[in-house]
Amino acid sequence: MGRNDNNDWLWLTDKSDKRRLKDAENARKNREEITRGISHGKVSRRDLVKWGLLTSAGLLAPIGGLNPFVRSMNAQTSSFSGGSCSHIPTGLNPSPLFGQSPFTQPMPRFDVLARNAVSTLSPAPTAQANTTQQPVDPRLVGGQTGLTGPIEGRPPGANWAHQKFAQFPPAVATEITTKEVTTNSTYNPGVTSDLNSGINPATPIPPKFHPNFPAQNANRVWTFNGTFPPKLLQVRYGEPVLMRHHNALTTDITNNGGFGRFTLTTHEHNAHHGAENDGFTGAYFWPNQFYDYHYPWVLAGFTSINTTATDARAGAPNDAGGITKVPGDWHETMSTHWFHDHMFTFTDQNVYKCNAGMNNIYSSLDRGDESVNDGVNLRMPSGYSETLHPGWGNLDYDVNLMLADKAWDANGQLTMDNIAFDGFLGDQMTVNFAWKPFFNVYARRYRFRILNASVSRFFALALSDSSNMVQIANDGNLLPLTVNLTQTDQLGIAERYDLVIDFSRYKAGQTVDLVNLQQMSSGKLPGPVLTVSQATGGTSCDPCVGSFLRFKVLGPPPKPDLSVDPSGAGKGIVLIPNPTLPTVARQRTFTFDDRASQDQNDPVTTYLGNGQGRGSWGIATNNNSGSFSFSRGSTLQADFGRISSQPGFATCEEWTLQGGFGWDHPIHIHFEEGQIISRNGSKPSPAESGRKDVYRLRPSGTVVIRMQFRDWGGMFMEHCHNTMHEDNAMLLRWDLDTGSTPFLSPLPTPISKPTGVTFQNPDEILTGA
Repeated sequence: MGRNDNNDWLWLTDKSDKRRLKDAENARKNREEITRGISHGKVSRRDLVKWGLLTSAGLLAPIGGLNPFVRSMNAQTSSFSGGSCSHIPTGLNPSPLFGQSPFTQPMPRFDVLARNAVSTLSPAPTAQANTTQQPVDPRLVGGQTGLTGPIEGRPPGANWAHQKFAQFPPAVATEITTKEVTTNSTYNPGVTSDLNSGINPATPIPPKFHPNFPAQNANRVWTFNGTFPPKLLQVRYGEPVLMRHHNALTTDITNNGGFGRFTLTTHEHNAHHGAENDGFTGAYFWPNQFYDYHYPWVLAGFTSINTTATDARAGAPNDAGGITKVPGDWHETMSTHWFHDHMFTFTDQNVYKCNAGMNNIYSSLDRGDESVNDGVNLRMPSGYSETLHPGWGNLDYDVNLMLADKAWDANGQLTMDNIAFDGFLGDQMTVNFAWKPFFNVYARRYRFRILNASVSRFFALALSDSSNMVQIANDGNLLPLTVNLTQTDQLGIAERYDLVIDFSRYKAGQTVDLVNLQQMSSGKLPGPVLTVSQATGGTSCDPCVGSFLRFKVLGPPPKPDLSVDPSGAGKGIVLIPNPTLPTVARQRTFTFDDRASQDQNDPVTTYLGNGQGRGSWGIATNNNSGSFSFSRGSTLQADFGRISSQPGFATCEEWTLQGGFGWDHPIHIHFEEGQIISRNGSKPSPAESGRKDVYRLRPSGTVVIRMQFRDWGGMFMEHCHNTMHEDNAMLLRWDLDTGSTPFLSPLPTPISKPTGVTFQNPDEILTGA
């Protein structure tokens, strides 16, 4: 796949002209040297502009041998009603399928992470970072020998100590290790084989996107615990978790298969906790180090609302089917999260290498046991068990789905074009790291927690027979009122939709597919949303459009379905009303556009990228209410040493998020959920009316949100979650000053090195921050 001189993306298929396929393959090989050099740190994006290999807009220059369509001045595009369809920017030939057909492999359920006693951790976790010294591999420090560094990569000192560690001491420990991929011989799906499409958990799972595809080379895929399928963390409110994350990646920066960076920082998206546990983009740690993330699992507002924990709706499920009450606002209860790498300028590559997992959060309202009928539990589909997690966390009919488009080379090895700065899109669909699988279901209600874990691709989902689905959650937050629909809204990168599908309307032996209706021809923005008949008709030029997951109905379930029907006979049912927001203390405006410049030159904290002007991603910050007039230099590229805003602690602010110039950006704000007040001047749709943490702007759109800043302090982020845009360089830092030490402005910026983390003053603080 490639781009012509008019900057149209063109799909290539195995039926394309052989000369064009040859040109594309030659160009890929030549570009591979460039992309490898970027990932190895030998060249920068700015170097490519200086050398004339990229335009100042970050586009591949029309140079023979790099751009396979340089000779094609009038390349043809196919079309659908509703928009032109040119091809996806993988920069690659079509991914080979090795003679395999879709829906010929079972979809694996997530691999459930073990919940261990905290005493199993050695060394024991500490409030401040463990600075015990160990030898540093010379390859991490330019060949120097005899150097030492800390065993923990968390920045040292009070600013990065676990907040309220004594108040919320860890009750559960989970250890994960990011490493090169290998065979999984300890798979734990948390369900019996009949609930996992017949997969025997004792059978080793090789690192393949399909059993008959080649195994992935170790340096092409990096996953949590180094295995397929993705990992699932199960937690409860009121039960603090210490997640020790080990970095066991290679110390050879060049041993990455051409993309990815061996330093890591893990973001739990979007937990309410201190900044030291948020996966700040500059707080990364190195191979042979670990980082202790302390997740207290508290309800937002625990310091000011329901402080004596008297409301059963603010609670956690216990093993006996009862409720352990916790402080905080029950309207802030969350359910479906994910966690992923957030390495500065390498988030796109590291997440694309499969470094992502999901997290189910259980509460008295959403306890994961549909048999508990206590007047508080909402009894969403889950199943019930007397053995595994009795009274909570049942996974029988509560299924996590991680959607991601991928591309692989002629040898079947995962690959990407990391200089596709307007967005990278793969040409093959995967679910839970499996290419177009099937999933066996019983004829009853299922809950699907669906995550878009792509780099730049949007989705819109429907069933192949256009039958009803019920949306119960958006971004992991149960909605105020469930929504009946036959197709979802666009699902942006990092958004989560929880859908309930009732398979009792089907007979044993019937099948129905989950279909992607969202056609895309560029990573800049989604194209037209097709009808089901168009998407399944095989005529779309986008190979990721159409059926990608087949449900095979087995027949009646072995136990009765005790879940509540969330359709409400087509009218919906009430789940969790939105919190009541306090008076707005301040208004700010953030504009996301493609004409940014860089006013800093710090070699560690600053994005030194693809020039400036039109085509350079960035964010313009207006910390004052009122209209915002652009001026030259007002839009800035990322620098995690720059403080763009400092919201008032224990206040509510109104933020206006503006897009521009015909692009689309899914904007993620870390730390606490917000509420959409208006979209382009109108009320949000019912599906967007709950709490959210990712806000799709739509082309040239404006979204007004309100959110609170409370309970914790430190430095957080706001960015586009099209991670190619984020990394190049649509990201900013905002700090939360609690009014007391150690979180008094300005907070020093961490500078991570294998020999230890040092600190420096912020590069700048924007006016009025």
